[in-house]
Amino acid sequence: MTDSEKMDYQSELTETQRALREVTLMIEQSQGELGKITQRNTAITSHLQQLQKQGTTVEDLKMSYDSALDVQQRLFVMRGQLEKLQNDRDHLQKYKTILENIVSGGIGGNVDGAPASASGAKSQMAGIEMIVNAQEAERQRLSRQMHDGPAQALSNFILQTEIAMRLLDVDPAQAKEELGNLKTSAMGTFQKVRNFIFELRPMMLDDLGLVPTLRKYSDAFKEQSGLEVSVTVTGSERRLEPYLEVMIFRAVQELLGNASRHSQATLIKVQVDLGSEFIRVNVEDNGKGFSPEILQDSPSLGLKLIRERAEMLGGTFEIDSAAGSGSRISFTVPSKM
Repeated sequence: MTDSEKMDYQSELTETQRALREVTLMIEQSQGELGKITQRNTAITSHLQQLQKQGTTVEDLKMSYDSALDVQQRLFVMRGQLEKLQNDRDHLQKYKTILENIVSGGIGGNVDGAPASASGAKSQMAGIEMIVNAQEAERQRLSRQMHDGPAQALSNFILQTEIAMRLLDVDPAQAKEELGNLKTSAMGTFQKVRNFIFELRPMMLDDLGLVPTLRKYSDAFKEQSGLEVSVTVTGSERRLEPYLEVMIFRAVQELLGNASRHSQATLIKVQVDLGSEFIRVNVEDNGKGFSPEILQDSPSLGLKLIRERAEMLGGTFEIDSAAGSGSRISFTVPSKM
């Protein structure tokens, strides 16, 4: 390493140490704020229990539930923020260790998992950063789904139950109607939770394998999105290594979601070729297409992460798309390592 390169890495190390101190301070502040919100949530929960015992009017009870829901939302957001800061701290600490190893001249020593060259350090950290950012983006998506879906529904269930209990003695017919509405809402939420769990980790992926899971998921995706989705499988249908099944399923899941959200497509075709040496996956849609060059500046990590994982496994990743002509995204991975 030249003196100039060493100075650059020393400067990067100084900046990383400064960022690490700032993140550590933010974690301490967030932990204090989280403690205050937790105490507030405990106090509101206790107040709600007292109101229920005192026979408060339905309107007052609803206002109290709304206040409780607001505090719970703030609590949920603060916990997510704290978790992100802690992940950022871990990321920076690992980066600092690698930089310290480079600056001290121990590049070849491979200390604490550091790469064997300066360029290897940059490559490793780029991969780590991409994975961390992708994990955070997925956590944010899941937190929004949980808050807007099951969490909100459960809060409404409590309120509907309280209303039905109050009406039971004074207006049994109205109480029966409220219970009917509650049952309908519960059935709808139950189905949403099942879909949510299936998206998180389909149990049939472990039990039955990749191909049945892809077919089942495409049927569910078709029903939810209203798009026409087809899955074609060629080659020898068989179980793959668990890490390959997970990687391919998550990639197809991401590509279907992208097509639904961004492409304005009406038809999506998924093709999986289970070759003896390579697995090839094509996801093609008839949407508006896009210029592959824009991905360089795009904040979205989905396609970048698929490329990273495919190439890490010794495979390939290709994009065939142009504005106004749909898109076809393909990747291959070795069927055996």
